[in-house]
This record gives sequence, structure tokens and C-alpha cells, in this order.
Amino acid sequence: MKRRINPVVVVCMLIAAVTLIGIVTTLIMRRIPTRKQMDLTEYYGQTDDSEAVIIVGTQILEQKAVMSGEQSYLPVDVVDSYLNQRYYWDEEGQQILYATPSELIYTPASAEAGGDVWLKDGTAYLNLDFIKRYTDLDTYVYQQPNRIAIQKDFSDVSVVTATKDTYVRYRGGIKSEVLSRVNKGDNLILMEELENWDQVATWDGYIGYIEKSSVSDVQNLNMDREAVGESYTYLTMDQPVNLVWHQVMSTDANAGLSEAIQNMTGVNVISPTWFYVTDNNGNIINNATVDYVSLAHEKGLKVWGLVDNFTQDISTYEVLSRTSSRQNLVSQLVNAAVGAGIDGINVDFEQLSEDVGVHFLEFLRELSIECHKNNLVLSVDNPVPEDFTSHYDRAEQGKVVDYVIIMGYDEHYVGSEEAGSVASLPWVEKGIQDTIAEVPAQRVINAVPFYTRLWKTEAGSLSSEAIGMDTAQEVVNTNNAQVYWDSDVSQNYGSFEKDGCTYQIWIEDSQSIAAKVQLVQKYNLAGVAAWKLGFENSSIWQVITDNLSASN
Repeated sequence: MKRRINPVVVVCMLIAAVTLIGIVTTLIMRRIPTRKQMDLTEYYGQTDDSEAVIIVGTQILEQKAVMSGEQSYLPVDVVDSYLNQRYYWDEEGQQILYATPSELIYTPASAEAGGDVWLKDGTAYLNLDFIKRYTDLDTYVYQQPNRIAIQKDFSDVSVVTATKDTYVRYRGGIKSEVLSRVNKGDNLILMEELENWDQVATWDGYIGYIEKSSVSDVQNLNMDREAVGESYTYLTMDQPVNLVWHQVMSTDANAGLSEAIQNMTGVNVISPTWFYVTDNNGNIINNATVDYVSLAHEKGLKVWGLVDNFTQDISTYEVLSRTSSRQNLVSQLVNAAVGAGIDGINVDFEQLSEDVGVHFLEFLRELSIECHKNNLVLSVDNPVPEDFTSHYDRAEQGKVVDYVIIMGYDEHYVGSEEAGSVASLPWVEKGIQDTIAEVPAQRVINAVPFYTRLWKTEAGSLSSEAIGMDTAQEVVNTNNAQVYWDSDVSQNYGSFEKDGCTYQIWIEDSQSIAAKVQLVQKYNLAGVAAWKLGFENSSIWQVITDNLSASN
């Protein structure tokens, strides 16, 4: 007799089986990677078919390119910020200026697409082919969605290689949507290593995650490139620069050169303060004389005429932001230099506001072209690097000028809230370190002060005056100041009381100057400069010579 099966049991067994199958299926599905494609229009944030997303290296930009047929155009500010900062928009002339080492190229903007520069809705856009003419780039233009992937780094690129066919996903995890398929052997730019996933960028503009088990260990990739355009060459001296500035406020003052240098030794460059901008049209006062240059050359001195922007009531922004005034300034400077037979131009533009930065760099580029056409050395003076002077862009300066000079003084200055050294050694050294992080050390000159400040505190009010070396020593001796060597700043420090006032002084002397000049050797700099002739003690020349020669 057959045993009858209870229907309830059957139902329970079926339910259990289905549940088990469901659990197993769920577990299996959890382990099966999804192949669902990410909505790329959503991923890139593209909303207009006339636009294209811009991907530079491993960064998707918010700004968009514009498309006209098969031609792609990038906003000039994107080009300047990410690709090549030498495309200068000339608002006055409605054109792009591009400074090569030897010439300035003018490219007018057009209201229509098709050319190199498209002025669209008040914004200048540059044709991608125009950008590549002067810029080393690899570019990839794709549709659906429209995007332009740009690679500009080709040395020491950290990459991983796919060891099998796989996928780059939007996020880390096998259930994350797919951005792109990757074939075995494909290189991917490594952005970040995680525990089980690597964040990577593909060469065609996808930025996402790939399983670490699907790629090789990290390698450095260096790609051979053909040079784009000409390279800068530099007019440099074959010996350490030993420069002194000579403050000359009129042509008559040039007659004082012979007396000023009669005890001077070791110096090979003198920089008279001959030129200064007088109006917003870029006109200058020219105090240069052939007689001064002739005497200097007889004494074995190169002459680098200095130009400054210290004239009251002029706007450095107005002078440099307008191409007509900027080029007038360049022309006048070079003509004055050639007319006097000098050897170089030293640019001393100070207190530059952030909005002047790009125009100052364009001024240096254009001046460099004309200087080198006329065999003139171009040097530029910079304050010690601080966050608020980043717009000086010393890296770009160092590419276009022959020498970058650090004004290694005014650590404490007239108007400072507290008394202190004009140039403490740690402060000077950090200024050198920060500068050579951007500019090749062999073309960096560090400037030292021949002056110090005598600080006076009266009824809680602080003031100071700049005095030369001999005067400083006289003040110390006359007032029986207590003087000791302050190793924290590498200077002799003195103080005294007089007429109810407290006086303090951090002295620049042979000992302090020697310590600063020794930094030339330590950091393999091009040389030393000094402000200014007439503030020195006669013994300081030998101190500089001895310590400068010891560095070579």
C-alpha cells in the first residue's frame, strides 16, 4: 500500500526549494558584475549638441568647448589655465597674441567659425588645431556625447596595464555602471590606489575605477615626443654675477659714477636706475648717457639699465593691459638701451596687483623678444615668494628672461607693525628655496641689502629709517649700544635707550653679508646683487668677492 503524501508538506517543501533557489540566485547575482552602461550624457553633464565636454588629463572641466561642423574651439581662459598660458587675448586689438622666443604672432578674431580664433558671445575661442600648433598635446575628439580628451603630460606618468579584458566603472564595485570597456594590454593613468580598486583615467576621457586584480603594478611611462616650436636660449655670463644697483635720478647724477666706484672691487655688473614709466601710454624718462656706459665698460662693468613703475599717478595695469602702451614701453626701452650701448635691461616693477599678473608676463615675453634681437640681457626683480605674490608666476618668468633676481630684503620695512631684521638668514634662505622650486637655480640671483633699519619706539609708536653700513656702525658706537650676535637671524643686534625712546637695529655688516653670499654656493645660484651703491662699507666688496669665489 502506497503511503499518501501530505499536501501541506509538499507545499512547504516547494516553498523551501523556491526560497533556496532565490537565495542561491541572489548570492550568485551579487557576484556577477553588471554590464549596464552609464548614461554618458549624464556622466559628462552635457546638455547642448553644439558644445563638447573638455577633459584635461584626469580632470573633467566645467567649462565647455564649442563645435562648428568638425572643428572644435576651446575658451581662451581654459587654454591659458590648463594647456598653454602664452595665448594672450588682446582686448584692445580683438586678437590673440602668441609670443614665441623670437617673434610675436598676431591672430585676429573672427565673428564666424572657421578660422583660428572665434569671438562668440564676447568670449574668444581657439581652434584646437591652432592650440596644437604651439602646444605639445594629444587630443581625442568623440561624439555621443561630444567630448574632447586632452593629454599634455608625457613623462613620469604613473600607469597600470590591463591584464585582461575588463571595464572601467563609475564607482568602485562590480555593480557600478560601466563607463568604458578596456582591452588586455591597455594602459590607464593611475590616479589613486585603493584596497581592491584603482581610480584611473583612460586616454579617451573616462575617469573611474577598475579592479586592482585586473591590472598590473604601477609603472612610470615616458613617451618620446617631437618638439613643438622653438626653445628659449639665454644670454648668461660665464662667471658668477656680482651686481650692484646704482641709484641715478637724473642725467646730471651720472657724473658721480667715477667717485662712487673708486673703491669698488669684484663687481662685474652695475645697474643704474635710469628708466621709469611716466604715463599710462608707456612713455619713459631716459637718464642714460653714453659717457656713463663708456666709463663703466672701461672699468670692466656690464651695464644693465633699470626700469621701474614707481611714478605716482600712473596705473601699471593701464600701461601693461593695453597692447599699444605695452609695446610702446618695450620699444622705448630697447631703443634707449641700444642708443646708450648698454648690455641689458633690469625690470623692477613692484607692488603688482593680481589683475596685472597676466599682462606683466606678456610684457616680459614681448620685451624678451626685442632684447634678444639686440643682444640685451633681460633680468627681472621679484620679492621673496609669498602666497600673495603667486601671480608674479616666477616659473613663467624663468622661461622667458635670462635672470630672475630675488630681492632678499624688506622682511621688515617702513610701516611694519613690529621691529625686525631687514633680511634674516632663515627668511632669505627660504626665499631662495621657494624661488628655485620654480626657476632653474643657475639663472637665479639673490640680492642682499647694504642698508639696515634703525627702529625707534616712542610712546608706543614705532617708526624706522634706512641707513647705510657706516652710519649704522656710527649709531652703535655713539650710543654705546649693547650689541650681540643673534644666531637666529645671523646678524649682530643692538639696542639702546635715548631721550625716552627705545632704539633697535639688526646690523648688516661683513659677517651677515658673508652668510648670505654663501647661499650662492649652497644652492648653485647664478650670483649676487646688492642694493645699493653708496650704502656699503668699503670692506664689504672683498667680503662678497671672497665668498662668491669660494662658491665656484
